[in-house]
Amino acid sequence: MEYICKTMGSSELGGIFEIPPSLRNRKVQVIILPAEDNVPGEQKPQKRPLGFAKGAEIPDSFFEPLSEEELQLWGL
Repeated sequence: MEYICKTMGSSELGGIFEIPPSLRNRKVQVIILPAEDNVPGEQKPQKRPLGFAKGAEIPDSFFEPLSEEELQLWGL
């Protein structure tokens, strides 16, 4: 990942964004990093549907609380 790191006077940044009073009239370090890892022309992989469970339905019983015995087997 490319980035830019530059030390400069805080007064040079005043026109870009508000400088906190504690940093005014001091040397500051500015680091510019990409907001995303997208490279122009490069596409993110598309999400694919899960194929192993095609047509499977989740029964309502799946959402019921586990029995005490089952919880103990899981160590909970």
